[in-house]
Amino acid sequence: MTIRNSKNAPTLPESYWAATAILGLDFSSLKGTKKADVCVIGGGFAGLSTALHLASAGVSTVLVEAAEPGWGASGRNGGQIIPGFKAERSELVQRVGEEKAERLFSWSGTFVDTTLDLIKKHDIDCQASQPGWIQPAHSFRALSDFQRRIEEWQSRGADVSILGQGETAELLGTNWYKGAVLDRRGGRLHPLSYARGLARAAGAAGVSIYGNSAVRKISRAHSNWEVDTDKGTVVADKVIFCTNAYSSAFGSIWPKLATSVVPVLSYMVATRPLSADLRETILRDGHTAADLKRLTNHFRVEPDGRFLFGGRGGLAEGDDRANSSHVVAKLHELFPQLKDVPLEFFWSGKVALTMDHLPHLHELSPGVWSSLGCNGRGVGMCSAMGPIVARLITGGDPRDCPVPVTTLRAIPFHGMRLPAMQAAVWWKGMQDKFDHSALEGQSP
Repeated sequence: MTIRNSKNAPTLPESYWAATAILGLDFSSLKGTKKADVCVIGGGFAGLSTALHLASAGVSTVLVEAAEPGWGASGRNGGQIIPGFKAERSELVQRVGEEKAERLFSWSGTFVDTTLDLIKKHDIDCQASQPGWIQPAHSFRALSDFQRRIEEWQSRGADVSILGQGETAELLGTNWYKGAVLDRRGGRLHPLSYARGLARAAGAAGVSIYGNSAVRKISRAHSNWEVDTDKGTVVADKVIFCTNAYSSAFGSIWPKLATSVVPVLSYMVATRPLSADLRETILRDGHTAADLKRLTNHFRVEPDGRFLFGGRGGLAEGDDRANSSHVVAKLHELFPQLKDVPLEFFWSGKVALTMDHLPHLHELSPGVWSSLGCNGRGVGMCSAMGPIVARLITGGDPRDCPVPVTTLRAIPFHGMRLPAMQAAVWWKGMQDKFDHSALEGQSP
C-alpha cells in the first residue's frame, strides 16, 4: 500500500486508515524532464482535486508528491466532511466586507455536496455517507454563543438544530457535554481511501502523478517555471503549491510560504472493535462528532466497531501511546466505559492553521500560486478548493472566486511558535476545564 521506489521515501504511519484503506497505485518517481501547462506540488486533497479539475478541463498537468498521495494530513485526519467555516458570517463581513463575505459563506455550504459529488462521479470506494455531524458543547455558554451561527444557517434552509443535554448524551454515549449542535448536512468517509481514489481519478483524467519526488528548487526559465526534484524537472507555465501544514519543507525555496501558516500536531487513536452492547450506546446512528472546546476532540465509530478518537494539544510527533497520552486521557474522561477497551492504533499528523481560520489563496509570483490553510476542515474545504483554484490559475477572473486572492504575509514571530503553542495549549486547556466545571448544573 506504500510506494517503495526509494529506500529513503517516507512511509505512512501505522494508522487504522493505512491498515484498512483501498490499495493505492504505485506512482514512480520523476525522472528526466516533463513539460506541462501546470505543475501541482502536493498530493493531498487540495492538490489532487486541483489537478483532477485541471485535467478534466483539458489542461496538461503534472503533480509531484514527496511521498505518496494522501501521505500527509489527507490520509491521517478524522474523515469528517464538515460544512461551513469556524467563523460566523458576521465575522466574515468584518474581515472582508459584505459582498465577499456572502460569497465565502455561501460557498462554504457546498463543501459536503461537492465532496460527495466527486466521489459519486469518479466511483471512489471510500465508505462515504451523510449521517450528520454533531458539535457537542463543553459548556452552556459555548452552546449559547453558537446560537447566532445556527440562525444564520437556518435562514438559508440548512437542517441545523440545537440538542438538549439529554438528547446529546443519548446520541453520543456520554453525559459529559451540556448539549450539542446537530448539522444534518455533515458527512463522513475513509480519508486515505478517498485520497487514493482521487489520485486514481486524476490519473485517469490525464494527470501525470509522481511519488517520492520532493521538490528541491523552483526557478524561472524564460517564460516558464522549472520545478526540480532529485532526479527530474517539470517545465510548466504555472505552478501551484498545495502543501498546507507541510509547507515548512519549502523554507529555503519560498521562505514566506512556510511561515504563512501554523502547523499544529493532531493525534488519533483507535480501539479494538467494541462489544455489541457498547456499539448500541455510542454514536449509534453513525454521526461523527467534533466538539466546541478550544482544544477540540473528535470521534466516530467505524463499521467494524472500532472507536476512533482524536484531538490536539500535544507537542511531540510520534505514533505511539506515549505521544498520544493526553488524547487517551481525554478519551477515558469523556467515555469512561471504554477504559478497559484495548487501544490498537496510534498516529499523528499536522494541521495547517491560518490566523483568520480561512483558506488562503496567494499569487506568489506571476504564474506561481499557493492554496493553503485547511484549519481542520480539509476534507470538504480542500475538495471544494480544487475547482475554483483550477479556474483561477488558468485565467479565471479573481473577482469571481469565492476565496479572496490576498498578498502572502509571514506570521510575525513565527520562529517562536513552539514555546507560544506550549503556553497556548496549557491556557486553552485550563479555559476548557473552567468553562465545563463553572457552569455545571445550569441550563442553557
